[in-house]
Amino acid sequence: MFSNIRNLRKYDELNGKTFLICIGAMKCATSWTHDYLGSLSGVAVSPLKELHFFSTKFSANALGDMDMLALKRLEFHLQQKGDMVDNLRRRPTFQASVDRVQMLYDDDAYFGHFARICGPDTGTFCDVTPAYSTLGPTGFEYLRDFCHSQDISLKILFVLRDPIDRLWSQLRHMTQTNPESNAVANWAEAFQSPRVCARADYCGTITDLDTTFPPADILYLFYEELFTKSALSRLCNHANAQYRPADKDTVRNETSVKAEMPKDARAAAHLLLAPQYAFCHDRFGDLVPQSWQG
Repeated sequence: MFSNIRNLRKYDELNGKTFLICIGAMKCATSWTHDYLGSLSGVAVSPLKELHFFSTKFSANALGDMDMLALKRLEFHLQQKGDMVDNLRRRPTFQASVDRVQMLYDDDAYFGHFARICGPDTGTFCDVTPAYSTLGPTGFEYLRDFCHSQDISLKILFVLRDPIDRLWSQLRHMTQTNPESNAVANWAEAFQSPRVCARADYCGTITDLDTTFPPADILYLFYEELFTKSALSRLCNHANAQYRPADKDTVRNETSVKAEMPKDARAAAHLLLAPQYAFCHDRFGDLVPQSWQG
């Protein structure tokens, strides 16, 4: 066990609960999944989609300074109109932002955050942070051991999407959030970025997960079938929650940059991602959606 985990506080409020961590993949409807999980009876989801607690500890593939983002998010809430104290009392995202800043210097604040938002009827609580897919083997071991400090049942969710579609959606999203980088126009450079490629590395992520966690504790779903009753029933069963129909028509965190993928970029992506297609077909067989391009 990692040395700093030995002295973690144990929160009795979490005893016996299921803890579901959605580790991605990026641009695989994780925002929609966050909202769906939050709509389920007995499920508490952090008001902050993407806590980035573990990804700041293993930040080699981070796309930005997530601790600084936490401070800026809290600053945003502090600057809103109205009475500051009243805003804090009424707004869950404001409260969660305070919790997240405490995590910068207090590891106990991570499970303290969930102990605060869980009620007596809560059976499951969730952290949805796609960046966790890039933690690597040591990061996943740390996550596992950190969670073992609590009397909880840890479950992992990973959603896969057609590798080329997912990669291009990521580049469009990066262009939206940082227009100066223009990852869409500079796709050749982006394809060489270790941080971009880490999010496209299904083989690496899944191999690390399979090595670190028991098979029964991991659920793999496909984005192309995520919104079906069958997939959502599996998700609810994995999360120890009661299934409910989903609002399939509501889009969350849709990327506004709609650039089509150039033919030369698509050809390059096929070469780059061919090993990922091969791995997924070997690992999942007929479960891979027929719409996948490789």
